Amino acid sequence: MAGEAGAPGSILLQDAIVDANEALPGGHYLLRLTAPGIAARARPGQFVHLRCGPDLPMRRPLSILRATVHSGQIELLYKAVGVGTRQLATRQRGEAISVLGPIGRPFRPDPTRPRVLAIGGGVGMPPMLFLAQTLRSPNPVPWQPLLLLGSEVAFPFQPRPSAMLVDGMPQGIIAALPLAEDWGIPSRLASGQGFPGCYEGHVTELADAYLATLGADVLAQTQIAACGPTPMLRAAAAVAARYRLPAQLCLEEHMACGVGGCAGCVVELATADGPAMARVCVDGPVFDAAAVYPDLYTAGT
Repeated sequence: MAGEAGAPGSILLQDAIVDANEALPGGHYLLRLTAPGIAARARPGQFVHLRCGPDLPMRRPLSILRATVHSGQIELLYKAVGVGTRQLATRQRGEAISVLGPIGRPFRPDPTRPRVLAIGGGVGMPPMLFLAQTLRSPNPVPWQPLLLLGSEVAFPFQPRPSAMLVDGMPQGIIAALPLAEDWGIPSRLASGQGFPGCYEGHVTELADAYLATLGADVLAQTQIAACGPTPMLRAAAAVAARYRLPAQLCLEEHMACGVGGCAGCVVELATADGPAMARVCVDGPVFDAAAVYPDLYTAGT
């Protein structure tokens, strides 16, 4: 089906096959599915809407962590916290899962600002990794992504000391995401739990500390992308506004239909014509930060 990325006409319904459903630290799981049509269309910031079990008619939205076109696979990182995700954690290799996707408008980085500061918090980490991976793929734009990830529980991966120097990082902040390091993508981690090598505090505070060291010429090449819980997104927007940086936010909302029909996930946006309501599922989930939090930008904070 043709159509704009993430629009209802471009969404596929597939019976995806479970290739792996691996338990990770912090109650996280990595679900790998064979879903060739979805993998071929997926873009960073989009999500899938899947049935966690045969007796659960309501689907759950999960952000796409990675899509591999040649193998037809997508990967989803989730945390088993409710009835649906706890049942999803029991699904075994070879089982079929009904999946709708990819859904939503993806990130749209500005090619005139090749330095992309990707900030992810909690289960908001997957879109940031997908975005960074995509930017590091063969591309006419010389993108320079930097991943900053935060968690208040155990990270779903074993951090390791970074072998990649990042100018402007606070001294001693060396914990990194191994997969990103393997891809040649610099990353740093933040947590309030005292994990070794991590920034002690919120990931947005780490972003602020890093940006404060950059000169005007570097800031002019920088933009922010962020995904995570609402307080973190507002804090990321506040950091972007403080340094006068463009920012895009991938919002998290409870969803029913996931394809724009029920209007159960609407948010208010600031537009040139005044306040307007938008559906996070298909009008987003990625929005400009200034539209989501106009007060931060008009206040000049």
